[in-house]
Amino acid sequence: MTGVLASQQISALIADGRLSAQPAILPEQVQPASLDLRLGTVAYRVRASFLAGQSRTVADRLDEFEMHRIDLSQGAVLEKGCVYVVPLMEHLDLPADMQAVANAKSSTGRLDLLTRAITDGGTEFDRIAPGYSGPLYAEICPRSFSVLVRPGMRLNQIRFRAGQAQLSDDALRALHTETPLVDGEAVISDGLGFSVDLKPEKGTLVGYRAKPHTGVIDLDNIAGYEAAEYWEEVHSETGRIILDPGAFYILVSREAVHIPPDYAAEMAPYLAMVGEFRVHYAGFFDPGFGHDAAGGKGSRGVLEVRCHEAPFVLEHGQVVGRLVYEHMDQAPQQLYGAGIKSNYQGQGLKLSKHFRA
Repeated sequence: MTGVLASQQISALIADGRLSAQPAILPEQVQPASLDLRLGTVAYRVRASFLAGQSRTVADRLDEFEMHRIDLSQGAVLEKGCVYVVPLMEHLDLPADMQAVANAKSSTGRLDLLTRAITDGGTEFDRIAPGYSGPLYAEICPRSFSVLVRPGMRLNQIRFRAGQAQLSDDALRALHTETPLVDGEAVISDGLGFSVDLKPEKGTLVGYRAKPHTGVIDLDNIAGYEAAEYWEEVHSETGRIILDPGAFYILVSREAVHIPPDYAAEMAPYLAMVGEFRVHYAGFFDPGFGHDAAGGKGSRGVLEVRCHEAPFVLEHGQVVGRLVYEHMDQAPQQLYGAGIKSNYQGQGLKLSKHFRA
């Protein structure tokens, strides 16, 4: 076994007890190349973000950093600017040769809801060591909007891989020659580079900026909110915008991206040397993303951008991130966007599913 595990292999891990949960894992949690993780019944408000560290448990660190705990069973608000740790319902018992990586789901990232997995003995966020056996926790920090959450909500997801799965640049070039990964020239260096679109074909709308003082967002309320109450439109007639420090933006990639059925990809931020910003959280691209959209020409990637210390000029076509492609151990029996509810297949510039179109 070498590569990222597909949906049917994840189901086999569940059947073998390698992945377990209380209550039991639901079939709809299994995605083409990942498993959705569910919030448990309590949230711990903590003084600061933390990692457990070697030979330490998350429970030990909660004893140090907990300020108070919140019962989520009837729903509760996680406030903007605060840090919470929520035990997840799922439990891992990985084989010695299998590791895992977690990431925020697309809708989570588009709400600027920093969500990262932590584990006992963990020394990195979202990275789970080979052979890990133990509980999972989500660290949640709402950055732009306060959110209403309940047990069972799925804010992040986890992928499993065995052996070396990442494609080298040479292998990526060969794959692009065989089946184009982007429409146009492929910029390949430590992954497939993608750039920002600030010259739309129609109009001047290039993105959205989160408003600073808004109401709470109930994460179960799909298409329940007017975008104008939470977002300012960002327009450009010059192919250039200036990012404000501390502000959060939704932008879109210039390239339409294609993930073939035998591959998966993860969005990685571009090098810090290119500017004072970060392309943000949601990072998994499932097998089949863009595969049957727009006549097979791919789907554009939504960029969650946060500017750091200094105002920064962002220009049309500027490379802002890269996609790291990995090969699947098996092709998934169910592809992204093919018969399953895939909110962002064939997307352009698009806010999270909570906002009315």
